[in-house]
Amino acid sequence: MSQPYTIRLFVPDGNPDDLKIIDKMNWTGVGLEVSRDSWSKHRARPEFNQAGVYILVGYEEADDLPTVYVGQGDGVLSRIDAHEKEKDFWDRALTFVSSNGGLNRAHITWLEWALIKKAAEASRCKLANGNTPKEPVLTESEKADTRQFLNEILSVLPLVEIRLFEKATIIKATDNALVQKATTLDTIIVPAQQDGFNEVFVGENCWYAIRIGGGKLKDIKYIAAYQTAPVSAVTHFAQVESIEPYGDGGKYKLNFTAPAQKIGPITYGNAKQGMMQSPRYTTHERLINASSLDDLFPN
Repeated sequence: MSQPYTIRLFVPDGNPDDLKIIDKMNWTGVGLEVSRDSWSKHRARPEFNQAGVYILVGYEEADDLPTVYVGQGDGVLSRIDAHEKEKDFWDRALTFVSSNGGLNRAHITWLEWALIKKAAEASRCKLANGNTPKEPVLTESEKADTRQFLNEILSVLPLVEIRLFEKATIIKATDNALVQKATTLDTIIVPAQQDGFNEVFVGENCWYAIRIGGGKLKDIKYIAAYQTAPVSAVTHFAQVESIEPYGDGGKYKLNFTAPAQKIGPITYGNAKQGMMQSPRYTTHERLINASSLDDLFPN
């Protein structure tokens, strides 16, 4: 059973975008989240000279999923210094060390292995680690203690908006099918450029990196693609089988029950300029009967 806990965030210089120190009641560890831009300003902190594990997070150019690198060091300072010069993707680093100096090389090597394994299993990021290490050998008691330290790290990460080490909770779209009303906005219309439409919507039977308001998740049963210019029309739709978090930025992936079907085309008509620059919601009934966007989104 999950237990309640308290997290304390301390912002030493008053700017939470630069550095946060993360402390948890009754934990022998401490976490630090530092931005790349402020690394040179804060790198002299004594915590970075301790043995610990660190996580670098950021985005490669044009990627939807974040890139993550997990590492460890007897003193993480030199490791992050090297990554600042050698790795361009990351914009923040999270470091976890022991507040009482209780972590040794064996502990941090196991923590590195465990975090890499969890990130790979969750499949919510691109791992920049070249190789997946084998599990280090620990005594039974050391492993139990180190696993507890890992659990504390995992309880902290979501509170600093890092969920890349958690398996996504999948919502089955069909679970709510019988309770919805005909007026429920159960269909999401997404703008799609030609390459993405052909490769993903049609080719992979899914669509991802969509932002969906939390209140809408339980309602979505269908998805339709509005192909941008020169097509400028809704041309295909699919029933949604499941919805799962995609990456770590409040975006989602919609998986289809079957390949997308042709519809319409539902033309742009007299709709306002820029109407389809972002996802819009409508009903399945409107989608089936529409001839233009005005029918999908009546005033």
